[in-house]
Amino acid sequence: TYLAWGVNNNGWWGEGEIKFYMDGDGEYPTICGTGTEDYFCGSYNFENQDTHRYETFTTPYAGLSYVGAPDGLYQANQRFGMYRWHITDPIRFESDLRVTIQALGWREGGRYLPLKDDIASVAYWYQTLPAAPFPPLPPKDELEIN
Repeated sequence: TYLAWGVNNNGWWGEGEIKFYMDGDGEYPTICGTGTEDYFCGSYNFENQDTHRYETFTTPYAGLSYVGAPDGLYQANQRFGMYRWHITDPIRFESDLRVTIQALGWREGGRYLPLKDDIASVAYWYQTLPAAPFPPLPPKDELEIN
């Protein structure tokens, strides 16, 4: 999984849970994480405790590989790139899989802040069994989120 995140506010952005709904689970997730940075094997808001700046890191299976500085006058518009390859901890499913992430940050005083950030992802999987052909993808206009 690769996740690109464009922040549109001035605070911590990575508090949202990543949830996996597998094989018919719908109301409650099969797997529920504790926060965005935790899922990508980071901690403490990806912050270097000495410099108080974001710290990139890369490992064979997870990392925060990109931190883009804001390109405006204020602190919003930072960009991040994160990855996690489930090689040693595969997500196994039989028939269906849905993965969601909350866009959730912090307000002043430690209160949650629902976000309207720019988030894009891609996921790859290995399929060893024969399967029916996949249906065609929807037209690109139907994939656009307004």
